[in-house]
Amino acid sequence: MEEVKIGIIREGKVPPDKRVPLTPKQCKQVEAKFPNVKVIVQPSPIRAYKDEDYIAEGITVQEDLTGCDLIAGVKEVNISDLIPNKKFMFFSHTFKKQPYNRDLLRAILDKKIQLIDYEVLKNKDNKRIIGFGRYAGIVGTYNGFRTYGLKHKLYSIKEANLCKDRVEVEEELKKVVLPKNTRIVLTGFGRVGNGAREIIKLLPIKEVSADEYMNGSFDEPIFTHIEVDGYFGRKDETPFDKKDFYSNPELYKSTFTRFLDNTDMYIPCHFWSNKSPIIITRDDLKKASNRLSVVADISCDIDSAIGCTIRPSKIADPIYGYNPITETEDDFMKEGVIAVMAVDNLPCELPLDASEDFGDNLIDEVFPAMFGEDPDAIIERGSQTNLNGELMPLFSYLDEYVKGESVSK
Repeated sequence: MEEVKIGIIREGKVPPDKRVPLTPKQCKQVEAKFPNVKVIVQPSPIRAYKDEDYIAEGITVQEDLTGCDLIAGVKEVNISDLIPNKKFMFFSHTFKKQPYNRDLLRAILDKKIQLIDYEVLKNKDNKRIIGFGRYAGIVGTYNGFRTYGLKHKLYSIKEANLCKDRVEVEEELKKVVLPKNTRIVLTGFGRVGNGAREIIKLLPIKEVSADEYMNGSFDEPIFTHIEVDGYFGRKDETPFDKKDFYSNPELYKSTFTRFLDNTDMYIPCHFWSNKSPIIITRDDLKKASNRLSVVADISCDIDSAIGCTIRPSKIADPIYGYNPITETEDDFMKEGVIAVMAVDNLPCELPLDASEDFGDNLIDEVFPAMFGEDPDAIIERGSQTNLNGELMPLFSYLDEYVKGESVSK
């Protein structure tokens, strides 16, 4: 069988990303599981895993990746680092016609590169098979509890990015002590929502149904995890139909306001379409009865789904305040101001663990189709371009986007 070489490219995007698609031990696992595959790693001074860690596992570390067949990274690859006539695999952030990456996709086509985008790799049921969502949920929820402790002067825990790994994160969570009347709502399932649950389940917080949350009496902290039918309803008051909601979201309205009077913290982990109703409007937050004081917005839909999420925040400064009365940013410690945590690159805060989780998915879900039989056309359907410099049929809708005005990086 012909040898295939995978090159792990040095992350070049600014600000730098410390994550990797494969850890040193996973590189070794790949070579053992797929005997015709050899992994080569480009040296990097910024990775969470050092060059020496790869060398210790017997993995070749070298600058030149031109001899590789597949080049894998995490974030967008700089145009200057693209190698013509190769297969590249990374998060390109182009399939939604993002203006800031138009030039990148144009360069990929010009250089006749096959772009395999992690974000569009799906199984036969059309469900995504890889991503960093689990660790977005884990880190975002941890940050949410950190924000809650600061806002209410209850306790103090480390920033997630100052923790070595998840083990230290769990040690820090032991410092969290919540008042008995604490009430938390979580929306969204999938990798993100389930990652959030992992953190909540480490704390002494009782899970209850939405009905119990609204009508029950509890002498301990509680949370409810609600599906879309728990916070959306039909405008004509007929029964909720999940399939119809996804097809015709304009026929629905938000019903989330019923939670605002008795909720302290909201953790949004859902997928939200810009065709869907706004979940919490700015007017909703103006009501005197609103109890919401912390929003850990992991979904991070800016100035749309959640009225108080007016901008993304950064790891170095993760919390800002939203004043519902003035509808402007304010000191999050002020009375009546909602503390918002809306970091838009959460998995970067735990790069070691997030990379390991991602690499496991690559090895289990993607590489068997990449290096073996692919009856479900996972790789073909996840490729936006081919080696002939053409958009693949499923992504032909990007043609006008590519031909549009050039956007400087």
